[in-house]
Amino acid sequence: MPLPLYLLAVAVFAMGTSEFMLAGLLPDIASDLDVTVGTAGMLTSAFAIGMIVGAPLMAGLARNWPGRSSLLGFVLVFLTAHVVGAATFSFPVLVMTRVAAALAYAGFLAVALTTATTLVSPDKKGCALAVLLSGTTVATVAGVPGGSVLGTLLGWRATFWAVAALCLPAAIGIVKGIPARRVQKIAADGPALRSELAQLKRPRLLLIMLLGAVVNAATFAGFTFLAPVVTDTAGLEELWISVALVLFGAGSFAGVTVAGRLSDQHPGPVIAVGGPLLLIGWPALAVLADKPVALLALVFVQGSLSFALGSTLITRVLYEAAAAPTMAGSYATAALNVGAAVGPLIAATTLGTAAGNLGPLWASGLLVLVALLVAFPLRGVIAAGRSEALR
Repeated sequence: MPLPLYLLAVAVFAMGTSEFMLAGLLPDIASDLDVTVGTAGMLTSAFAIGMIVGAPLMAGLARNWPGRSSLLGFVLVFLTAHVVGAATFSFPVLVMTRVAAALAYAGFLAVALTTATTLVSPDKKGCALAVLLSGTTVATVAGVPGGSVLGTLLGWRATFWAVAALCLPAAIGIVKGIPARRVQKIAADGPALRSELAQLKRPRLLLIMLLGAVVNAATFAGFTFLAPVVTDTAGLEELWISVALVLFGAGSFAGVTVAGRLSDQHPGPVIAVGGPLLLIGWPALAVLADKPVALLALVFVQGSLSFALGSTLITRVLYEAAAAPTMAGSYATAALNVGAAVGPLIAATTLGTAAGNLGPLWASGLLVLVALLVAFPLRGVIAAGRSEALR
């Protein structure tokens, strides 16, 4: 894989740390800003909503901009949003900074996904996506747990300052390693924006985007509210939240790595095997959550299965949207983040039920079940070969 692809992954690491870090910080934010944990969970949904809106909007605006300039601009806006977020004492202002950061991240990721596919041969999109998403999974392995520890020791604001600092080497990497006019050339040589947007009328593309969104909703439903499960249900100390996040991140890295090798040519087996196992795993995690060893083991497994299945579906989005070279990344980003917005909202409604802290885990299982019920009768369409998707 080319070096610029890894430089993009560094930036995704910084931004992914922010996207996922709230899973370990929600209780402290809620206490500091005098809101409930369920209300604090809105920060995750606000970020995701910003990503949904921002992905097509920012990609459309940036399609004629020099690639390096647009990527750098998005990183700097992201940095500024975290500086303001770290300094505010107002929950509404914090929500607005999350939306602003999400818009910047959405634009960055949409352009980065498009750029990444131009850095490799046409049959290596899954591998390129795996490298790019490794920034996210490494964030869950190192950045998010590190942020959780930092938040435990110095307060949640310190984590926001740390993410802002992480943006600096990411910006330098973009300036040094990304071709300045990569995206601009794609837009000049490719189809008109109207033609690219028309791809959204294709049923197969919409189906795969829907499935990717539902699977990601399941991931975020359980992941966002993992901290109370670790401390209250399992009875572990707060620092064990970081351990659980490391395990989830390590699993997600393993899942993305394996799926990256298979999703280009063999998406069917990944979906056929990973889907049912993911469905079994969420209820098992809920049932065994009071047993620390089982809890931590299943957190790793669910991280692996969630990201293997999710990244495979997102790779299919990129193949299905091949006729939209500058907007395909925004379609994949929107699919991911529709799930990231809806999942925590659904999960939050279960916290006041008899299921309590385990409600989000049951909600995750239900969402996977919905995805499988939709996917099963259409499995041949979803797992269509690469050559067919490119027609």
